[in-house]
Amino acid sequence: MTAKITRINPDDLHETAGYHHITIVEAGRTAYLAGQCPLDPTGALVGPGDLDAQIDQVAANALAALTAVGARPEHVVRSVIYVVSDENPMLTSAWDRLNKSVIAPAFTTASTLLGVARLGYTGQLIEVDLTAALPD
Repeated sequence: MTAKITRINPDDLHETAGYHHITIVEAGRTAYLAGQCPLDPTGALVGPGDLDAQIDQVAANALAALTAVGARPEHVVRSVIYVVSDENPMLTSAWDRLNKSVIAPAFTTASTLLGVARLGYTGQLIEVDLTAALPD
């Protein structure tokens, strides 16, 4: 049995940029992925100063993590995106690129996009935290 996932945008809330205000998951197993960073398999930072390159690496890492637990991007029920910036154009650019990435379906669910001052690795510009309802 696959977990039933329902995504809702109530009429009384504002329109979204593709995500849903509410995601409901019926009983099942859940995977909580650690924040995915723009690091290659050796642990080296990819694309210092290049947000697009870092987004591509984060998306590839997130896809690998989802695959490792038998999930796909459409099984994601919650995402939090951290971008080192307080400027709306940069945040929008990150959102747009993620929504064209290999994990794009992950961002149709309950999502939060945050501009932050700093992330864990020197030169890191983005991190993505995902929660997935695992298929049986």
